[in-house]
Amino acid sequence: MLQPIDRRTFIADLGKGAFALAVVSLAACSPGAQATTRPSSSAAGSTPGAPGSQPPPSESSASGSPPGAAPPAGDDLAWRRVNLGFVSAYVLVRGGQAAVVDTGVGGSSGAIEDALAEVGADWSAVSDVILTHKHNDHIGSLADVMELAPDALGYAGAEDIPSISAPRELTQVGDGDTVFGLRIVTTPGHTPGSISVYDAANGILVAGDALRVEAGKPTLPGAQFTEDMDEAARSIAKLGELTFETLLVGHGDPIESGAGAAVTELAAQQ
Repeated sequence: MLQPIDRRTFIADLGKGAFALAVVSLAACSPGAQATTRPSSSAAGSTPGAPGSQPPPSESSASGSPPGAAPPAGDDLAWRRVNLGFVSAYVLVRGGQAAVVDTGVGGSSGAIEDALAEVGADWSAVSDVILTHKHNDHIGSLADVMELAPDALGYAGAEDIPSISAPRELTQVGDGDTVFGLRIVTTPGHTPGSISVYDAANGILVAGDALRVEAGKPTLPGAQFTEDMDEAARSIAKLGELTFETLLVGHGDPIESGAGAAVTELAAQQ
């Protein structure tokens, strides 16, 4: 079994071509990570039907959804994990529109495009790009994604926006705002502006790095890259009050059943 590596060793090995071996055991969020190969998306999803079962959306669907807007028209939310090795981004599709939650490390746009294709969408469908926090392994492909989806609006927590370089202005979002029919939940601690996105109707929480998943269970974010662990624990308690079955995180595999109860149990242990 590979042993976790610290950030200094990871960066040193990156220059020696050891990235492919190292990333699978990096348990914490690494703000400076970069991709060296084109990764692929996973085939997991939250709605019935094979990938591609929805018809490709039209150019006019990429209109952006300002905070507080009504959810896109359509049925259940479909999701795809963009598995980049040690970090994940997510594609959410509903009613002919798509949202990208986090953009992974640099060079991840191809994998995000593959995930869009799996659910019958393309860049013209992307109306929203939601960033859970400012670390480079979550915003590394932001410029590429926003260029490929030129009509998409970008969102992030107010406290993190000054640290994020974007090709066009980002909209700050706070607790209770709605983007793409998803409720924004502020979850500071990992970074001051960390946010999660919550779909109550379908019982899905995309938590960024507010939580990790290890051995199939939610756990605390990595202390090495978390600015305030006490605040992070309070944010976990906040998430534990929500009702959801599916948990999608930046580090670790998705939990597709019983996730809310597991987060409530974790919160009680803090």
